[in-house]
Amino acid sequence: MIANNFIHQSQLGGLKFKSTTDAGITLTHFICMGWVKNMSTSTLAFDKSQFFPSLNHHLLSLILKKAGFDSRVILFFSNYLVNRRTHYVWNNFSSHFVDVNVRVGQGLALSPILLALYLASFLHILEKHLKNLNLQVSLLSFVDDGLLITQSKSFKTSNSCLYCSYNVVTM
Repeated sequence: MIANNFIHQSQLGGLKFKSTTDAGITLTHFICMGWVKNMSTSTLAFDKSQFFPSLNHHLLSLILKKAGFDSRVILFFSNYLVNRRTHYVWNNFSSHFVDVNVRVGQGLALSPILLALYLASFLHILEKHLKNLNLQVSLLSFVDDGLLITQSKSFKTSNSCLYCSYNVVTM
């Protein structure tokens, strides 16, 4: 998927050479480049953690096909999220098993990469939409967190840009 440029350049976390440290380095780079241009950097962070429970596994196979994965990989992931069950244990209490067929559980080993796959198309479309609206905003996505970054000589301009961008993201 990386070789096919399917993953958006702003996606970090859960990917090789795109760790938490890389997210910090990227943000530091944005800020330092703003200083060089005598600009202030403003950011708006948002949490996508409740996005995990709404991920539909039927859509995943379509995304994997579009990303150019081998049919065996697509079949594995199609089956990976089907007929899954979970239960909770707390001290001596154990709940009944519950079906969890239509979501990707947060905290599963494959959750970060599956979320990156789900978000890839969205981030490409969002970036194009923000450019069409002439909003000078950069995106940074890290597993279940998002960051909109803008630079300007005035905070009023930056805040206005972030406000408009966030409204685009949440539409």
